Amino acid sequence: FQAEDGIRDFCLSRGLGDVYKRQGSDKLHSALFNPPDEVLPETLPFITLTSNPFLLRLFSKTIDKWCSLGNPYPAIKLSPNKTTFSIALAFMCTRKIIKIFINIVLFMSTLLKLKKINLKYQTGKDSISVLKNIDLNIKKKETVSVVGESGSGKTSLIMLIGGLEKPNSGKIIFQDQEITGLSEDEVSEIRKKNIGIIFQSFYLIPNYTAVENVALTLELNNFKNPEKEAKILLDRFGLKHRFNNLPSQLSGGEQQRVSIARAIAMKPELILADEPTGNLDTENSIMIANILFKYVKEEGSSLIMVTHDTKLADKAKRKIKIKDGKIK
Repeated sequence: FQAEDGIRDFCLSRGLGDVYKRQGSDKLHSALFNPPDEVLPETLPFITLTSNPFLLRLFSKTIDKWCSLGNPYPAIKLSPNKTTFSIALAFMCTRKIIKIFINIVLFMSTLLKLKKINLKYQTGKDSISVLKNIDLNIKKKETVSVVGESGSGKTSLIMLIGGLEKPNSGKIIFQDQEITGLSEDEVSEIRKKNIGIIFQSFYLIPNYTAVENVALTLELNNFKNPEKEAKILLDRFGLKHRFNNLPSQLSGGEQQRVSIARAIAMKPELILADEPTGNLDTENSIMIANILFKYVKEEGSSLIMVTHDTKLADKAKRKIKIKDGKIK
């Protein structure tokens, strides 16, 4: 029916309506696609009129679209040549670039943003500026070390990111949610599920065993079988033989391993470490650093670590320096 309508419309557009009425679509169609070997006087004028090359090409393309019903063109038309090969190669390269871009967006998207952060401490009539106009972006799975002299604002930065302090101005955005305007309880909910904090001082509960110190975090988050999970973590950090020991019965390195296990018990997106090896000897410092970076790599967490240890700082993918309250 589409072909018939096309023939009729073509005849009408060329002033051949009377020819269409006299001859009918069947004869016109036959004349078009099965022309005679020789043109006789009674041959339909339609063929003569469409002998114009431009009109014939135009009509042929139109009929081809109507009658092909989406069928592919003959293979000969698609035979490769230099042009089609170049196009195909460019398309393949573009696909690879798009895949790389998608991987970057999915796996390295921003986890944390600090925008124009300012922090001041009031001491009597005096105001001390600790952090000044801090801008910082942390991506997922990224490890960042923060270095600087004592009193430069490194620990204050960790406290702000962890929601333990509030800035005087600026915004902190974590997982696409601004947390600077949230209540203390709301920030606490985010922190206990998504942010693990490791302190220089271990802050273990003195009358709790190693297992109980780690299990407490899981219990507060209504975790099933918290002691079982705590034992799995401690075993992972080489403390299977210390499950039932109190903090006073553990060495400094062992206490810090318990502290790390407690901080990462909920598999947080972000780990904050404030001088994690500051109270340890060289041997234990190396061990703790290896444990921490191995865990981050295996679990895909982000790490922000404050340290004076240059070797430990160099283990991070990115290193930033704070001086006089500003990122240099």
